[in-house]
Amino acid sequence: MAFLYLPFTTRHFMIKAGYRAHGGAALAALLLGGCAHYTPLPLAVVPPLTASLPVSTPLSIADVVVLTLERSPDLRAVRAKRGVAQSQLLQSGILPNPSFSGALLPLLSGAGAVSAWTLGLSQDIKSLLTYLPKRRAAGFSAGQVDADILWQEWQVAGQARQITVDLIAGERTRPPLEQAFTLLSHRNAVLQQALVAGNATLVTAAPTQVALQAVRSSLDALDQRQLHLRHQLNALLGLVPEADVRLAPEIALPAFDPAAIRLQLASLPDRRPDLLALRLGYAAQDEIVRQQILAQFPDMILGAGSSSDNSRVINGGPQLTVGLPVFDRNQGNVAIARTTRAQLNAEYAARLAAAVGEVSALLREMEQMSVQLSILRRDLPATRLAAERASAAFGASALDERSYVDLLTNRFTKEQEVMTFELGLLDRQVAMQTLVGAGLPSIESLPAMPAAKANGQ
Repeated sequence: MAFLYLPFTTRHFMIKAGYRAHGGAALAALLLGGCAHYTPLPLAVVPPLTASLPVSTPLSIADVVVLTLERSPDLRAVRAKRGVAQSQLLQSGILPNPSFSGALLPLLSGAGAVSAWTLGLSQDIKSLLTYLPKRRAAGFSAGQVDADILWQEWQVAGQARQITVDLIAGERTRPPLEQAFTLLSHRNAVLQQALVAGNATLVTAAPTQVALQAVRSSLDALDQRQLHLRHQLNALLGLVPEADVRLAPEIALPAFDPAAIRLQLASLPDRRPDLLALRLGYAAQDEIVRQQILAQFPDMILGAGSSSDNSRVINGGPQLTVGLPVFDRNQGNVAIARTTRAQLNAEYAARLAAAVGEVSALLREMEQMSVQLSILRRDLPATRLAAERASAAFGASALDERSYVDLLTNRFTKEQEVMTFELGLLDRQVAMQTLVGAGLPSIESLPAMPAAKANGQ
């Protein structure tokens, strides 16, 4: 076997080069290990809808609200914003990396003996001045996202509650309409036979036909509305449109006390997530104003460097680079930040006025409708009695067909009117309870925030 002899200096260089290669590979592996790697996230190829709910018992209104908060596809998409806000908060807490510079200048000609080199390490100091305001602004923004998500949950839960109430109330209006349709269908059949036999005229039969068509139209409209509401509810629950959701017949809503709501109007900004979100957004913008004011200071880069010339003379020491604020003193960004803060201030005032005004207006409307409903309920027994007497008189041939149909139709019309007012009151009650958060997650369910953040300061 032949051996190749290498001088000591050559062998020494190869051994050192091997160590450097392995060390460089280890350093590269260490650096790459802390880096993010790409992973695909494919889109859904089928709609994320299910055919049924995990429960089979009839659902109360409270059950529907809970399931909607858990299963709503829209809320799942909205909640994904929380991860984005937290990532932005993480990014705001990361300081800028220091900069390393170096150069190798081989000797090309002249009296020198070796290659020259320079090394430098520097850090942006100005970014440290704006670090705290930037960090606080990101914290307020993350809290704003949480409050916005909670407000969206209120809206979706209120929509689910409203749809469920309307569905249950709609089923309650069906029996009177079906009863009217049955009676009028019977009368219309009798009149049609009388017309064929020549014992009745078109003038006599016309009122019954008109009333029958009106009731049939009301039933068709009710069926269309109920089906549309079913589809809306299924969409909120993440179900296919044809899914059958059984509802309990009772309309059980959270306790409603108009007097207590009026007394609590002053504390509404502390309980409404949308108002809290605006306050947090204003606080974030206020920190941005601070950040832009601090950014008026000149750019400053502090570091240290070392160099060697071609004659092996080595120099080293601190280095400072300062920007001269001759033209750009960040005056434009300061003006933009202040104007944006003023805009958010006005938006909060407008939203606060609208929130309080909306609650007060709904309370006044409900008072008016309650008075009108009490009058309708007071008159309804007389209308029912008149219809009963008309039926008895018509059976005894003491009342003509037109008068009988008019009194009978008037009874069903009054009953429908009462139910319409009752549903209108229920709808406004649901809207009111959504605005004040009755029976819904409170802002205490949000992640813990410092007092300054909660107050939007």
